Amino acid sequence: MAFPRQHRTKLHSTNPIERLNKEVKRRADVVGIFPNETSITRLIGAVLFEQNDDWQTASRYMMGEAFAQIDHEEIDLILSIKAA
Repeated sequence: MAFPRQHRTKLHSTNPIERLNKEVKRRADVVGIFPNETSITRLIGAVLFEQNDDWQTASRYMMGEAFAQIDHEEIDLILSIKAA
């Protein structure tokens, strides 16, 4: 509950992970059969690297400015729990 209110709904969602897994599967299906484990690791690493670049440069799923609020103490009035 220490995360900013605008991020709480996004933190419990698995949509980004499911989308990433679907992209890895799509790329692996194109290749079909991998000759060894190293080739699988290279492909998945490339997909993850590309996705990381997209997440950093595209419209952000969670805005970085709100993360600055995490360090500040706030009281959640709905749950009456002091978040640190």
